[in-house]
Amino acid sequence: MYIDLIVLIILCIIVLMFFKRFSSFVFLMAIVEITLRILTFVKNNIGLKDLSRVIGKYLPENMFAIINRYTENGSIFNIILKWAFVIIMTFFLVYIIKIFIKKKKI
Repeated sequence: MYIDLIVLIILCIIVLMFFKRFSSFVFLMAIVEITLRILTFVKNNIGLKDLSRVIGKYLPENMFAIINRYTENGSIFNIILKWAFVIIMTFFLVYIIKIFIKKKKI
């Protein structure tokens, strides 16, 4: 099923159409990654087997799982996508640090 990939692409298009800034795209990727990781934590640590099964069946664990699902693991395209995601997350870290320093709450 390509549902997760389709939803991710639609979200990216919507964010780029409305916000038109690279930082908005970076924040979207970070929001998706954090959400997937939280849901994976819930899946692994909740006592409800039905909910864990639904989360495990329909939602990937993280962005790398989406990349691995739709590209051949170890291929050049797979490696490029993974590094691109790491670079995007690095930009997210820089943006968060700038916001933190700008607020002067150190």
